[in-house]
Amino acid sequence: MTNPTAAMLVIGDEILSGRTRDANMYHLAGELTKVGIDLKEVRVVSDDAPAIVAAVKALSSAYGTVFTSGGIGPTHDDITADCIAAAFDDHIDVRDDARALLQAHYDRNGQELNDARLRMARIPDSATLIDNPVSIAPGFTVQNVHVMAGVPSVFQAMVATILPTLSGGAPLLSETLRIDRGEGDIAGPLANLAASYADLSVGSYPFQKDGRYGSNIVIRGQDAARVSAALTDLKAAFPT
Repeated sequence: MTNPTAAMLVIGDEILSGRTRDANMYHLAGELTKVGIDLKEVRVVSDDAPAIVAAVKALSSAYGTVFTSGGIGPTHDDITADCIAAAFDDHIDVRDDARALLQAHYDRNGQELNDARLRMARIPDSATLIDNPVSIAPGFTVQNVHVMAGVPSVFQAMVATILPTLSGGAPLLSETLRIDRGEGDIAGPLANLAASYADLSVGSYPFQKDGRYGSNIVIRGQDAARVSAALTDLKAAFPT
């Protein structure tokens, strides 16, 4: 069974500069794995309009679903919404539905819906809104691209809103075996195992601890019986 595919576009100079460590990719990958959608590619681009537009076009045409994070806030460098509109030749302006959400929110909190905050209501004409139960300002979807905030708590809430609307496949199952031997010692038998189970993914993730080398061997696949059989053969090849 071939699962649906997805990609993620992480937007922001703060990620590329090392100023902020991205947590959203980790969360999204785990959630997609649970519902059987294969995350195939993640790109990180700066706050540069041509780069964002080009990446959105490329990823949207290559994968079934695209998730973006970052760049839909109230400041001058939050340009993602405009770039999404440009990528799909869509008009963008303050939308009444998004404005109403923000107006009600700031009225409740006794705050002004000023021009900066109103930027968060600029939504492409063809988009549908993504609910934001954390801070109200909505994300949005254009075609197969889901545009979401970079703040992890908001991103996670938006992912929870989007996932039930997507068609998934078979969840990816995995088993791990720690082998306290260097990769050079296990590479041959491991290659034979991978060849015998070509329908599975067999990965080696080396580590060094207390001056000793070892590797965690991870077996992934959609068929529980096949994953279990491969693990049994792996244990037989490297008895503890």
